Amino acid sequence: MNVLLIGGGGREHALAWKLAQSPLLATLYAAPGNPGIAHHALCVALDPADHDAVIAFCAAHDIGLVVVGPEAPLVAGLADALRAAGTPVFGPSAAAARLEGSKGFTKQLCAREAIPTAAFVNAATLDAALAALDRFGLPVVVKADGLAAGKGVTIAATRAEAEAALAAIFADAGGSAVIEAFLTGPEASLFILTDGSTIVPLGSAQDHKRVGDGDTGPNTGGMGAYSPARVLTPALEAAAIDTIVAPTLRAMAAAGTPFSGILYAGLMLTDQGPQLIEYNVRFGDPECQVLMPRLQSDLLALMLAAATGQLAAAPPPVFADETALTVVLAAAGYPGTPATGGEITGVAAAEATGAIVFHAGTRAEGDALVASGGRVLAVTALGASTAEAQRRAYAAIDRIALPGGFCRRDIGWRDIG
Repeated sequence: MNVLLIGGGGREHALAWKLAQSPLLATLYAAPGNPGIAHHALCVALDPADHDAVIAFCAAHDIGLVVVGPEAPLVAGLADALRAAGTPVFGPSAAAARLEGSKGFTKQLCAREAIPTAAFVNAATLDAALAALDRFGLPVVVKADGLAAGKGVTIAATRAEAEAALAAIFADAGGSAVIEAFLTGPEASLFILTDGSTIVPLGSAQDHKRVGDGDTGPNTGGMGAYSPARVLTPALEAAAIDTIVAPTLRAMAAAGTPFSGILYAGLMLTDQGPQLIEYNVRFGDPECQVLMPRLQSDLLALMLAAATGQLAAAPPPVFADETALTVVLAAAGYPGTPATGGEITGVAAAEATGAIVFHAGTRAEGDALVASGGRVLAVTALGASTAEAQRRAYAAIDRIALPGGFCRRDIGWRDIG
């Protein structure tokens, strides 16, 4: 089977790495891909926003499945266009992708279905948002309603911080905000594979969003992760599925917008039980970079079963008992304006340790590999424990050089203690 993978980041490199291992695969194409993905796929110049071009490519290359990595093409309806043309897709429709595309939509669904989540106000104007702040204590959570690449969240410790965050959201026409009560407890990410009715857990992870050690500094797209997140015990996972995931999928199906693909639930494990922070409608980045190395099952077979409504008949996924831990190497200036163009060296030396180096923001310039984005590489290692995986990941990343590049030095600290 020929497969087209949409995307070109670290998540998509992890997916390409795993898809390439499938005995079902004939040729893997990636649009646009990156230098790391190019080791596993044929990279093609194809704009995911040009639905007609993607459909034509699939017809010309006998594509049996399209895997959409990032959220933006899903929210824009790429999966709908492909399905209408008869091509199976792993990823939700635009209507179902609203679970990530609009935080207000998801919070309203939670309110209707009594799904546990933080108290909230959805505000369409700056005046309404400022007035709503009076209903919350401090700290308070301020979120941009739409897509924000994992960075549209401010945990405001003061009224001034909250007002500044709201002013930034409403600086652009059409801005909308969700203001939430601050929840306390450990966080965990739960991944669910679904064809719209069958629910299959696909692992857990814990991300590290803040740019600095000890969870300090601004939010980023993610500076590292480890899997499994043992704080999400089997009992808590079952509770999250029963009270959060299953009611969500039932509600989406009842509305005529069934969700298929990967549903990523960001959870806060409070004293009252799991509560939903937010949904993503695709694999997390960098969580995908720790899930894929642990997954022992055929990813392509699982994705195809989800895309064709056959998930109930598929064997359950099997994961290695080992812990996987990934450390992100970021460019100077991230998460603000990152410095690009710096030459990256030492990748082969890092991989010689047994680690896997996933490319995120890289490009080839002649024989050189250079940084092209904020998050440049994700270096993943496996170990019998989180501490061992951490040691191996840092031993590998320390062999890589990028002028001005940096990483957090404490990924996995909550599990290690």
